[in-house]
This record gives sequence, C-alpha cells and structure tokens, in this order.
Amino acid sequence: MATADRVVNWRKSSRSQGNGSACVEVGQAAKAVLVRDTKNRTGGQLAFSPDSWSRFLRDR
Repeated sequence: MATADRVVNWRKSSRSQGNGSACVEVGQAAKAVLVRDTKNRTGGQLAFSPDSWSRFLRDR
C-alpha cells in the first residue's frame, strides 16, 4: 500500500479542533483510507479498508 505524501491526498478532518491540540488528517490511498496526526506527519498512520471506514463514519 502506497502511503507517501505524493500519492495520498490528505485533508484535515472536519472534527479537528482549531487550536492544534487534536488535529487529524484523512487521506485516500489506492485501497485504503489513512489517518495521521497533523502535528506528526512523519509518524505512523492508521489504515482502514474503505468498508471499515464507511462503517466507522456511519456508526460514530
């Protein structure tokens, strides 16, 4: 799975707080939805299948 910034279109979550303390970004890769911490973009990422991500959004 490709996770480099050049192949992932990252966007800030609409649920992120404006003060920078709890910001996450969501990115769409070829076969996964990725989530990362805005303050630590080079750190780890969580990867979800599109189906799992849809269920998460529906059930939140």
